[in-house]
Amino acid sequence: MLRSIYIETYGCQMNFADTEIVNGILRKEGYEIAADIDGADAVFLNTCAIRDNAEQRIYGRLSNLSHLKKRNPHLVFGVLGCMAERLRANLLEQNSDVDIVCGPDEYRKLPALIDQAFEGEKGIRTQLSRVETYDDIVPLRTDGISAWVAVMRGCDKFCTFCVVPFTRGRERSRPMHGIVREVAGLLDRGFREVTLLGQNVNSYHDADADFADLLVAVAALDPQLRVRFTTSHPQDMSDRLIAAIAEHDNICKYIHLPFQSGSDRILALMNRTYSREHYLGLVKKIRAAVPDVALSTDVIAGFPTETEEDHQQTLSLMEEVRYDGAFMFKYSPREKTRAWNMGDDIPDEVKGRRLEEIIDLQRRISYEINRTIVGKRQRILLEGPSKRSDVEWMGRTDTNKTVIVPRGDFIAGDLLDVHISSATSATLFGRPVGIPAVEAA
Repeated sequence: MLRSIYIETYGCQMNFADTEIVNGILRKEGYEIAADIDGADAVFLNTCAIRDNAEQRIYGRLSNLSHLKKRNPHLVFGVLGCMAERLRANLLEQNSDVDIVCGPDEYRKLPALIDQAFEGEKGIRTQLSRVETYDDIVPLRTDGISAWVAVMRGCDKFCTFCVVPFTRGRERSRPMHGIVREVAGLLDRGFREVTLLGQNVNSYHDADADFADLLVAVAALDPQLRVRFTTSHPQDMSDRLIAAIAEHDNICKYIHLPFQSGSDRILALMNRTYSREHYLGLVKKIRAAVPDVALSTDVIAGFPTETEEDHQQTLSLMEEVRYDGAFMFKYSPREKTRAWNMGDDIPDEVKGRRLEEIIDLQRRISYEINRTIVGKRQRILLEGPSKRSDVEWMGRTDTNKTVIVPRGDFIAGDLLDVHISSATSATLFGRPVGIPAVEAA
């Protein structure tokens, strides 16, 4: 009997890449991958544990889906990913609907777990691995324009606020030849852009090859292929990597470079392994080599013991660097992390107020930067229809800015020169200049 599996994915890009790996494993074992939840024989939630609200969202979703279990008692429910690794047996004990709990390094066990669950046996597999990279697994992707390619797993940084080393384990890099082979296969299928993905891609290594070598090898496959990467740790942003970005036109001029706090005291408590001065010097070096680079970042408001002075130093760093965009969060204590033992002494209303100040500042800076692009020509890769209107299309610039254009006769995958006519803090709007610069393959 052919069983159908449906997976909902939450959280970071690594989770979405993992879902493609899981689908590849299950398809190889004869399972059907369902396009929607109705009629599926098994439903999995691939989860994030980076903040408490992410976990609460999953608990809420499990509650919302309980009616499916009542309607079909034979339906199998499972929790995958970081939340599965972090909470483990608690998920089975606290939610009677959950049949399977499987962590990020145990996805090869899923077919057996699913078979057992259909026989009425609950299962849990959450062992972290020092070697698992799934390099031999072909991720199951639908055809498209852009693809995420995981190049490494885990993280060795142990930032005191971060649960990733405990939910995804230590750093492991895939062999470079396997990654290049996978990207070549994506090119053959018509993909026009890849993002090389890891918790800290800068620390990638395969024998004597580092991440700069990998980036160049992927970029060399096709000069028309756009190559992106995320996420970077400032401590490991090497001169060779900066040079690689500067020297190759198809390596996108966009770097996500989390700084988290502008205060040296807080950075030390976070175990970020760099100072404010080092970070600003790195930004200066990047902009000297890549003048048109766009930078984005992560910011945490209300880390334990953060004072108003610490907060003001964060705001001043944002003013000095002037990021194109940012992911901004209130500190969320995570068990097992070293920061958990520091307590959570900043009142939620103070965290909220500081976060709003960070958001307001970033929104202003983003708008000011985007306004400077009005009247200029940008080249975008068209990704598909705009979410807000079926008569408009959406594309992205080399610097990762979203651009909305009239639909016209273009197709997804076209490279299009656009004259930017207006801007908001989040979006550019424009009209095509002539015809697509390069037709889709």
